[in-house]
Amino acid sequence: MTVEHNWAGNLRYRAATVEHPASLDAVRAAIARGGEVRVLGTRHSFNDIADTDGTLLALDSMPRVIEVNEAQDAVRVSGGVPYGELALILERQKLALASLASLPHISVAGAVATGTHGSGDAIGSLSSAVRALTIITATGDARRFARGEPEFDGAVINLGALGVAVDVTLDVEPTYEVAQHVYEHPRWDAIVSDLDAVTAAGTNVSIFSTWQRTDAADQIWVKQRLPDERAAHRAELAERLGASAAEGPRHPILGVDPQATSAQGGTPGPWHQRLPHFQLEFTPSAGAEIQSEYLVPRADAPAAIEAVRGLADRIAPVLHVSEMRTVRRDDLWLSSSFGADTVGLHFTWKRDEPAVRAVLPALEAALPQSARPHWGKVYTLDAAEVRARYPRWSDFTALRESVDPERRFVNDYLRRLGV
Repeated sequence: MTVEHNWAGNLRYRAATVEHPASLDAVRAAIARGGEVRVLGTRHSFNDIADTDGTLLALDSMPRVIEVNEAQDAVRVSGGVPYGELALILERQKLALASLASLPHISVAGAVATGTHGSGDAIGSLSSAVRALTIITATGDARRFARGEPEFDGAVINLGALGVAVDVTLDVEPTYEVAQHVYEHPRWDAIVSDLDAVTAAGTNVSIFSTWQRTDAADQIWVKQRLPDERAAHRAELAERLGASAAEGPRHPILGVDPQATSAQGGTPGPWHQRLPHFQLEFTPSAGAEIQSEYLVPRADAPAAIEAVRGLADRIAPVLHVSEMRTVRRDDLWLSSSFGADTVGLHFTWKRDEPAVRAVLPALEAALPQSARPHWGKVYTLDAAEVRARYPRWSDFTALRESVDPERRFVNDYLRRLGV
């Protein structure tokens, strides 16, 4: 298979060689040939984090390993497996993950390495579910990092800088059902003044806006584990927000056919069919798009919302839709939720990169200085500024130096950051 572009088509890879190893020995052989190496997952990053002018290793031909342990509280999965594929197999065994991202199409290792997340006040990023991972280093050694070990918190969200993550062990739990409800036109003033109640309206809550108006958001999507003990609270909250229940299925982007989205209207369904916004068998979101995301501590969320609101006239012309959701804190060194519960402000832009990059500096300057950009999405923040927002940054660079002293897995993206 020839790999030329990322999933969204806004990036052309520069790699001299793209290899599809079908075994661990083939991975080691590709690394041993020398030169710079980067790993390619499902190509869902919107920047050059996975790019190189050396060798790209695509893990799509590796054997599929999905092994549940005897206690049935963890699953070891090969790094290139997409979450959607893993979810189907877990569900057949009556098991589940605590969270999924908006898109089930992304690979486990790629999502973990970039700190990708789902949504929920009490739910951490996908990376926070990692119990262990195995990385093939530049020497060909299999280095295992396990929860509780001194370097584990630095190795999980690793930006691909340590080597090739060939397997990841994730926490699992018994399967569960989820129902999804959509409400329209909640008032922004009411959201900001009662944000804790809004994000507590369900297990997972997303607020969507095209910023074509600044008095109200477009939609709130509420995903609730069953049994539903928050229905009365949700109805009362919707009234306070001036929101009304959607009269039919909705797409996050106004006017787009909702056929690709997960079922709404309160119809119960398995976790893996409700937690993502989009169904596995469809092209998700807008397709032709660029994405950015910034995560701020909950205390800074009102200021962040007002910052975006104040730039609505500049944002709306280049935007498909924005989404706001929450993530529980963790202790992973390069996590955007390190040390604090966070609120993520996500932007799905039209695929006009010059126009997007013209808007981003104003947006980044207006957001609180605590805002951390998603590693795999488009941002323009100065590298020194990004580093300053991660208290364990120097610890991570020391870990990278100990694991890959010859910098075999360091590319232009990482060099710009100072890894």
